[in-house]
Amino acid sequence: MKVPERFARLPTAAKLLLILTAVLLPIGIALAWMGNSGIRQANSALEGRAQDQARAAATAVESLIARNALALRIAANGALAGGEAGSCERARRSLAIVPAVSQSFELETGEGKPLCSTGTVGDTGSLPLVAPGAINVRIAPNDNAVAVRVGVIGGMATALVPLGEIRTAAIDAPGDVATIVLQDDARELRVLGPPSGPDLSLRISEWPIGDGALFARIGSLDQRITTRDRLMLLLPLLMWVAAALITWLLVSRLLIRPLKRLERAVLAYRPGEGALDLPRKVGPSEEIQELRDAFARAVARVEKSERETTGALEGQRRLVREVHHRVKNNLQVVASLLNIHGRNAEAPGARAAYAGISRRVGALSIVHRNHYAEMEENRGIAVRPLLTELAAELRASAPDEARRLAIDLDLDNVNTTQDVAVAVSFLITEIIEFAILHAPEEPVEISLRRTSELTARLALSSPVLVPDEEGSREKVQFERIVGGLAKQLRSTLDRKLGRYSVDLPVFPPA
Repeated sequence: MKVPERFARLPTAAKLLLILTAVLLPIGIALAWMGNSGIRQANSALEGRAQDQARAAATAVESLIARNALALRIAANGALAGGEAGSCERARRSLAIVPAVSQSFELETGEGKPLCSTGTVGDTGSLPLVAPGAINVRIAPNDNAVAVRVGVIGGMATALVPLGEIRTAAIDAPGDVATIVLQDDARELRVLGPPSGPDLSLRISEWPIGDGALFARIGSLDQRITTRDRLMLLLPLLMWVAAALITWLLVSRLLIRPLKRLERAVLAYRPGEGALDLPRKVGPSEEIQELRDAFARAVARVEKSERETTGALEGQRRLVREVHHRVKNNLQVVASLLNIHGRNAEAPGARAAYAGISRRVGALSIVHRNHYAEMEENRGIAVRPLLTELAAELRASAPDEARRLAIDLDLDNVNTTQDVAVAVSFLITEIIEFAILHAPEEPVEISLRRTSELTARLALSSPVLVPDEEGSREKVQFERIVGGLAKQLRSTLDRKLGRYSVDLPVFPPA
């Protein structure tokens, strides 16, 4: 089929949508791509501007500290060169003629012992010692200031650069930064910020000051083009969306509303509760009318097929039920014949063999009876009533000397398939049969626990399951039989001292 023919067969709404998409969408995509490229370039420029502002603020703070350090070193060097007497006065006079430097300082010996001070300097004992010519910058231990210590010939000098001067230098720098925090290896000093306001985002950068002795952590407002600005650049795509919406509104009365009425009628239909009632008026569209008639024909065929399938299924169910019923009756007849022959047998071994075979046939009959009872619910065989009935049957059919055998049951409610139920019944029968013959005075404990959604654990405990050191032929044959039954369950028989356990496949809980 050619492309024009395919296009002609499309619904009207799809045709209009494809035409508008072919005309407007490529243009909209191209314009949106160009706008996105411009946004990326603008964001890169804003990031560079924020870096430049942070660098300018860090440079201004570093220049202020460097100017104070230089003036302090010159003044202290000249003051100590004239001797300790009057050294602070000489340094003060020297600093007084230097603009924009701190006037609070202290002169110390090379070992850090204070000689004299001017202004408030505070405790400088925790500051590191510096050699002549060296400079050390730290956050003042006991003040909101930056301590500058310089080494000169004959001693040291320490000055404090107040927080207000540092803040003024940062604010006077070109640009606009939001936060500035000075930090050394022990303390930090907040110079600016942080600003308050809704939806504020900061771009944080670190800058070394004073040969890395301090770090200035500077935050600038993260100015980016927002989603609202991006939406303004996506107007061509929005135009395409608007055109599609207008197209949809135009065809909704001709297509969508009739389809909705048809959909509601189909959803309201319940098989077996009445005929399919489709609306007579579904609009002027010929396609929708044909769809309504197709629905009616399809539902009629489905109902006819369902009636035929239901009848066949009911017949099959009756047949299966009859088969299970006949198998159960035949097994009971066989068990009765075995009991009759067993009672008439003269040899004790023959009577025991007849009784053992009768118990095994009876176990299989119990499985068929339980399966017949559970067929109506179709949830498999309930294991708990099956094992309860099997235990009672085994005790009732046991010889007189084994009637005192105790069978303790601790069972969860689980359901399983017929094949699993047969294997489980035979496994329990074999173990109880062995207990009847070899240890009728010892109890047998049977437990069934669900271990997951699809598995359960069957455990049987009895002293008769303790390994036989002599390895008698009967015990070897018994182990071979129970091992084979465990393999039918697609599981490994877990043998422990006096306890056998195996995993069973079961149905999920209802």
